[in-house]
Amino acid sequence: MSSSNPSTTGGPSASNPTAVPLTPYASTTAGTSAASDKLLMVRSVDLLKSKDGQNRLEHHTDAYFSDKLIVRRGQTFQMWVEFSRPFNPKSDKLQLQLKLDPIFSSNPGIRISVPLVDVLEDGRWEMKIVEQKDKRVRLVVNTLPTASIGRYRVTVESFSPRGRLLFPCTPNDIYMLFNPWCEDDPVFLDNEEERKEYVLNSMGRIYYGTEQQIGARTWNFAQFEQDVLEACLFLLERGQVAMTEWRDPVIVSRMVSALVNTNDDRGVLMGNWSDSFEGGTSPTAWSGSGDILRQYYKSSGKPVKFGQCWVFAGVTASVLRCLGIPTRCVTNFSSAHDTDLSLSTDIYLDEKLELIKDETSDSVWNFHVWNESWMTRPDLPAGNGGWQVVDATPQELSQGSYRCGPTPVSAVRNGQVDLKFDTPFVFAEVNSDRIYWQKKPDGSFSQVHVEKNSIGQHISTKAVGSDTRMDITHLYKYPEGSEEERIAVETASRFGSKPTLYLLPTDNDVSIEIVMDGAGPRIGEDAKLSIVLKNTSSKQRTASLLYEVMVMYYTGVLKDTVKKDRIPVDLKPQETKTIPWTLQYKEYMNHLVDQGALMLTVTGRVSQTKQILATQFTFRLRTPNLIIKPLEDAVVGKELTVQITFQNPLSQVLKNVLFLIEGLGMQSIRKIEHGDVEKLATVTLMEKFVPTVSGSQKLLASGQVHQKH
Repeated sequence: MSSSNPSTTGGPSASNPTAVPLTPYASTTAGTSAASDKLLMVRSVDLLKSKDGQNRLEHHTDAYFSDKLIVRRGQTFQMWVEFSRPFNPKSDKLQLQLKLDPIFSSNPGIRISVPLVDVLEDGRWEMKIVEQKDKRVRLVVNTLPTASIGRYRVTVESFSPRGRLLFPCTPNDIYMLFNPWCEDDPVFLDNEEERKEYVLNSMGRIYYGTEQQIGARTWNFAQFEQDVLEACLFLLERGQVAMTEWRDPVIVSRMVSALVNTNDDRGVLMGNWSDSFEGGTSPTAWSGSGDILRQYYKSSGKPVKFGQCWVFAGVTASVLRCLGIPTRCVTNFSSAHDTDLSLSTDIYLDEKLELIKDETSDSVWNFHVWNESWMTRPDLPAGNGGWQVVDATPQELSQGSYRCGPTPVSAVRNGQVDLKFDTPFVFAEVNSDRIYWQKKPDGSFSQVHVEKNSIGQHISTKAVGSDTRMDITHLYKYPEGSEEERIAVETASRFGSKPTLYLLPTDNDVSIEIVMDGAGPRIGEDAKLSIVLKNTSSKQRTASLLYEVMVMYYTGVLKDTVKKDRIPVDLKPQETKTIPWTLQYKEYMNHLVDQGALMLTVTGRVSQTKQILATQFTFRLRTPNLIIKPLEDAVVGKELTVQITFQNPLSQVLKNVLFLIEGLGMQSIRKIEHGDVEKLATVTLMEKFVPTVSGSQKLLASGQVHQKH
């Protein structure tokens, strides 16, 4: 039990309390006992905050590292109060004062009075005595499902015929979170397995790569680890939003999408999409959010270096899950970045059908990771609640800040881009048409080709209760080419910055596609693809194909050309022709970028019909996995030896290799500076750990290379 000295209104010292007469309770009755005439002093308060106690178990907060009382709003919690004498219900009164005050800013806070009642009613701040033992009473406290989240300071206020006393419970504050288990909370999620996955699971999977080569990285959300809850509330204060708004998950999630990046509000992560990560950590080296949030919190808000989209999404999921909002990471492959709100992805070619890089400001990211959070949307027409896109990667300004969302997934599916927030941008990411424009002699451009099903592929998230990938593309759009999907595109296009003019039907009897076998090439090997052309006409077709393969950052920004050439093609009637295409390792070895890929663009014109052929294909070079092997069974409190193996796939020396390990209940990342790894060499590490948490746990290992020689 915790104790503290009481103080009286007006500020007399707690060691010599003075009664403050209160008019409603100033009079005494003939039946009042001598004991009841005494001041009702609070001796101690027990918030029943034990991790394995009733409060934290019932509120699903027992996993938090903190020893504070952590509760979820809209649900009762219990506490004991010990007085200087037995509590007399006939003459004594009791009240709680809850204060939500900023810690790091001067913004106004919130004051809540919780009265003592005989019967609790839903939708009210109230408390009730459920047990009395001599000088102690056990209280059940009712909280509102619409209360602002945050850290509340608690004061017990006692009233007796002799006066009123205040008993501050500091440092025993109460942390209040959103409550997905409460039907009246806007974040209520009516599925226990989904609540376990999207709120309580601290380990997840984030998908990356290309639509044909989907990779997965395990991510430690660390939402229950030491200092993470404090870091999340510190972050909210940086948002400069009134604490009365902290009750609304729409506002909180939108605020978090801005605060996780540093672009305009002193947020957590600094983005870096260059080749150099000097002075910070390469985005690919992060495997969890815990260290990122702790660094930010302990440095009083100094930005952490560096992040890219999956890191922004991982940290956002950690913050929102920590605060109680069901959240998941979602990856969109072939994700369009529409810079002019045309709701189309525009590619510009010159008279020779070569890409005009300066004109093509829209890009298609190999993959882009954002978040979805579950909540109602009372600010929108009915039917737009449920999963909302929340994206902290700084791409475009939204109402003056680099933020995105919450965007209703249902509105994206139906092309309702007039609904807030940022629906046009998200719609273009998943369902814009890719339009090829050719420059004419007078300098203007005309449409020569439209791809209606290349953007927004294999939209993926981790499945509930397993590490398998779940495809959720159908939540974002109707089947490609269906009447519903075309209606959605045309509905959205009405709100675009320029109306889209689709080509009239012509003799489009030759098709072209690029095909890759299996999982695709590994880094250090030759990349082998096939260009497949099909002539569906009964006549001969000839064409000259121009191909160009370029190194591309995963964001779709092109770095430089690796190889470029022309291929003559002669197709017989009804013929399908497969042309092998190879890019040798020695041709690309000096062009690679971190998390980068290669994009092959093939264009051409059919001589007989003037049909334009155009397609793009993005592929990545798969990197090797680290192999983790425990050498004995894991037991809590007992040392465990783990073998970690890595093979360098390149005929180049990897310089200054750093291994990073986290998990198994560790509260920070273990860094191992290994040094150089020789060409094609295998490295074996033997690391010892002492597991601290029971149940299913994961160990994550990743590697970082500072340069290759």
